[in-house]
Amino acid sequence: MVPGPSAKRTSVLAFGLAALSGTLVGADRPCDIYKAGGTPCVAAHSTTRALYQEYTGPLYLLTRECDGSHLEIHPSEAGGVANVSAHDEHCKGTTCVISMIHDQSSSGNHLMQAPKGGAGLGPEALYFDSLAGASGAPVSVSGKNAYGVFIAPGTGYRSNVAKNTAKGDEPQGMYAVLDGTHYNGKCCFDYGNAETNNRNTGNGHMEAIYFGKGDGFGKGKGEGSGPWIMGDLENGLFPGRKMNKNKKNPTIDFRFVTAVVKGQPDNWAIRGGNAADGALSTYYNGQRPKKGYNPMSKEGAVILGIGGDNSNWAQGTFYEGAVTSGFPSDETDDKVQADIVTAKYQRVFVSELKIDTRNGSSVSLQITTPGFENFYLAHDGETVKMLEVTSSSDYSLKQRASWRVQQGRGEETCYSFESVDKPGHFIRHHEHWLKVDLNLNLKKDREDATFCSQPGLNGRGHTFRAWTYPARYIRHVLGRGYLASNGGPRDQDHKLSFSDDVSFILHNPGFA
Repeated sequence: MVPGPSAKRTSVLAFGLAALSGTLVGADRPCDIYKAGGTPCVAAHSTTRALYQEYTGPLYLLTRECDGSHLEIHPSEAGGVANVSAHDEHCKGTTCVISMIHDQSSSGNHLMQAPKGGAGLGPEALYFDSLAGASGAPVSVSGKNAYGVFIAPGTGYRSNVAKNTAKGDEPQGMYAVLDGTHYNGKCCFDYGNAETNNRNTGNGHMEAIYFGKGDGFGKGKGEGSGPWIMGDLENGLFPGRKMNKNKKNPTIDFRFVTAVVKGQPDNWAIRGGNAADGALSTYYNGQRPKKGYNPMSKEGAVILGIGGDNSNWAQGTFYEGAVTSGFPSDETDDKVQADIVTAKYQRVFVSELKIDTRNGSSVSLQITTPGFENFYLAHDGETVKMLEVTSSSDYSLKQRASWRVQQGRGEETCYSFESVDKPGHFIRHHEHWLKVDLNLNLKKDREDATFCSQPGLNGRGHTFRAWTYPARYIRHVLGRGYLASNGGPRDQDHKLSFSDDVSFILHNPGFA
């Protein structure tokens, strides 16, 4: 039946209204597209939106750290963006982590906190990896706020008892939408198929998307200085057939990245593009590597943020992704990319509470823990400490308790604190304690000196979480400054008086 003129006008009007809002009403989502292409999703994960047009189930599970209470976050409507208001209400005035990322496919391959493996980082690796701070990756999708999964070093998710995923040399496809600016050179920020026992079981036992600058792991690299989209096939990060330089695999400079890795017998491919605009490009499509990679020996677990053996030194941000049964055609990939572009991923201001940095005046950070109201964050030349400062204190002490708030050195929507009496020295975290450091030449150094502001957890002033570790906050413990979580393996992570210890009143101007 051919629709009449009025039906056509209604359809066009609906399309126009949807385009203005950034969402296509009734449009297929990535996993609808994969199914239509004959390669259905067997794992589908996103904390930002539904990956099926009709999906209304849970996207992820929030856990409030103060009392352990849980809340499942659903799309606000079928096929829509996450219900961020429920997220914010549940975490208001406290700290939360993402404790599970639901599989939107019917396979039930939910991503849970990754257990220890053959590799790992820090005391958490003796038991489980860390969970992602729930609010570390705010983003706008289809004009609505949502949160991605901010993977800090030591953080990881896994589904070892996966169903319907590729085994051995069976074909599969994978895509992920990532933050192109959040990466490092460590192993391994992955999403995809891996070992089921958390151990390195040999070449070809995993096939996952890798994103980063990991040219220290083997000799795989792309053109330029990185980061690159590569394939983690175990015991090597591959930009193409060989673990060497692939000049056709470019450095990524997009804020939002679509990454695609797919494989079938004696053939695999890497594709990528700007998730906010344009089409995908093919960086490699050809034969598999030799020596254990042809045929493949995939095991079928699903990982996020870690390598197959739980190598968890990497960082990155994940917004959405899926694993398919079968090798998707380029045409199918391109349709998925078109839907991602339509979703209109955009960055938002990371800090919840803004600080005026325009006049360059100094501030002091007053402690709000009862009984310590005359104490401030200061330094002794190297270490950040809690020192008592009053109006009668000498000028030198007041200087050491004064800081200039600047635009974040590692993230421009957060903040960095420069010492007034040691210009060029900034508060940064190092091995979970706070110091003042001059050396901010490296990307990691600048990021470690960046903190994001939110309302004080005890209702007073500001609380500052580390940009690189969104589940950890500036805290004073026994007179010293630390980076601490609300419960955890280190002494400074104890829950007693946590909300008070991480809340500071900013006095502007400060003592200087």
